[in-house]
Amino acid sequence: MLRLPPFRYHRPTSLAGALSLKGEFGSDAMYVAGGTDLIPNMKHRLFEPDHLIALKGVPELVGIGERDGHLRIGASVTLADVAASEAVRSRFPALAEAAAHVAGPQLRNSGTLGGNVCLDTRCTYYNQTAFWRGALGYCLKKDGDVCHVTKVGKKCVAAHSADTPPVLMTLDAVVVLAGPGGERRVSLADFFVADGILNTQREPDEVLTEILIPLDSATRRQGYAKLRQRKSIDFPLLTVAVAVGLEGDRVQSLDGVVTGLGARPRRLTGWQEIAEGRALDDGLVEELAERAHKQCHPLENIIVDPDWRRAMVAVYVKRALAKARAA
Repeated sequence: MLRLPPFRYHRPTSLAGALSLKGEFGSDAMYVAGGTDLIPNMKHRLFEPDHLIALKGVPELVGIGERDGHLRIGASVTLADVAASEAVRSRFPALAEAAAHVAGPQLRNSGTLGGNVCLDTRCTYYNQTAFWRGALGYCLKKDGDVCHVTKVGKKCVAAHSADTPPVLMTLDAVVVLAGPGGERRVSLADFFVADGILNTQREPDEVLTEILIPLDSATRRQGYAKLRQRKSIDFPLLTVAVAVGLEGDRVQSLDGVVTGLGARPRRLTGWQEIAEGRALDDGLVEELAERAHKQCHPLENIIVDPDWRRAMVAVYVKRALAKARAA
């Protein structure tokens, strides 16, 4: 049986209280919301904080509603509530679908949207027990000095494996971060960086408080498709999100994002140039799928064969675009 390391648990009742506790304990403390990813990682000794600061009781981090031309979703809103929300389902069905595909029902009832956005990257050589990792000599992401995927040890390539960020990126969403220096807003498109160890711009002492989605993005036709080994529980081997702006039957704007392949979600390039002014017919979908396949080159950071995963890029791009066409 894997046991948790010892820690003290704190339940602040305000955002200011949470930030104060983090300032008091510094690097010995970590924030926890649903804990569906952090707690297993602590059992594997990937993280061993002396203090956990719970965010579920912070009122500033809850609620779904309209504000200043955006749909605001509090970071502590559970994935189950995002999936069931009529405000989300009616405007952003791809986001509701993505939230509904995370893990299983029990985990969605606890896991939060903010936690999914900030999800730690995953790798075959990282997400193992301490005994397993020690026998291999550890890895670049934790306690070691070599990447067992690339064999050179210069850069961690653990995979971004969260379901909702690709959809949020196609909808021009913004995250709000609060820290000792105040509040700042970061576009989801700029939030992630190509670093498997620390793949977001969030500082360790900052809290993601809310996600803001422009209501204008609801006019886009949206599609989402997820590849995984089983129909539930599993992390994605590939996720595709698309958003299409139409003027009549002609494409005015087109955005596609894939994840599960590298350390951050990847925006597919060249799509706008291919599609603008054209009808979203079968011929165009084939061209877009071929373009995506050429851009995507999965690594062996997930146990499933990378060549098969690459072959699935075109298949799942077509499925996501089919959903957008039928929206």
